[in-house]
Amino acid sequence: MKFSICLSTGFEGVMYPIPFAGPQDFIAQAQLCERLGYHSVWGNDHITTQKYVRDLYPGTAPNFYEPLITLAMCAQATEHIIVGTALLVMPMREPVYLAKQVATLDQMSGGRFILAVGLGAYREEFTAMSPRLKGARRGDMLDEGIDAFLKLMTEPSASHDGTFYGFENIEMFPKPKQGPYPLYIGGHNMAAVERAAQLGHGWLSGWRPLTELEERIRILKDRTAELGRPRDAVEIAPQFSMLLAKTDEEAEAKYMASGLVAHRQSLAYTGRDLSHQVIANLVGSPDTVIEKIEMLRSIGVDHCSALMIPANTVNEMNEQIEWFARDVMPYV
Repeated sequence: MKFSICLSTGFEGVMYPIPFAGPQDFIAQAQLCERLGYHSVWGNDHITTQKYVRDLYPGTAPNFYEPLITLAMCAQATEHIIVGTALLVMPMREPVYLAKQVATLDQMSGGRFILAVGLGAYREEFTAMSPRLKGARRGDMLDEGIDAFLKLMTEPSASHDGTFYGFENIEMFPKPKQGPYPLYIGGHNMAAVERAAQLGHGWLSGWRPLTELEERIRILKDRTAELGRPRDAVEIAPQFSMLLAKTDEEAEAKYMASGLVAHRQSLAYTGRDLSHQVIANLVGSPDTVIEKIEMLRSIGVDHCSALMIPANTVNEMNEQIEWFARDVMPYV
């Protein structure tokens, strides 16, 4: 089982107070995670303030750091830990320049960068950034963007003439150091499962009620095999939240009082049953969390990916990172 941490590149206001972390905090956390034996650190992607965050923090705008630049700095300051996006919002990115950034970051880090892409949680950000495309279906943009991106990653001279993107005879060199490049697919709906089965190296879903997660893992593996790929070709890497306390009751109380719950409520449109959010995430005493991880392993989870940690300060977040590494990771 792999474990990794999500840096707070785009979580101010969404999950953390404003302000929360600064540039040196990201680098220090990446170095801390490397020392403690985590597999990777990840950054999430937001552009502008969400309406519900404006309502919670009137007159105060959160600091959102661009994840690719942040992760490049983290890779430069570390030696072997992997860096990744959890996730990058593909419909808000132009594929040619994104491909150049990804290839460069992978080369400069020595092959330590994973790109995970998805729709993005908040359509309002997409609309604010691209009002001329407000009627576009983001799923179609995601599919076309992935197709264009993979052409640029693999073909000596790539061209694309689509509904949303177009380019002609682009010679994209250097290619990434890793080959084939490990593209992860984000999202937990069935369209995301299908994308992952078709072309993903990993599936970075959000948490789901456990019976539903087990069912979707089985569907993904079955579909991957139907498409002629090895059944285990796709790493199962759901993104959970994590909060440890001495007792389960203390952990649940802290979790339910955190800003993460307001974030979950703002995403109610996804259809997740929020009554499952404590039991389906890594919330509890160390012994309880170990039991949860063993159960996740039994249903096919390979990687507890980009763990989100509710906290009020960077120091509290770092304490959780250290506690999890000390009292959970060695026992699973």
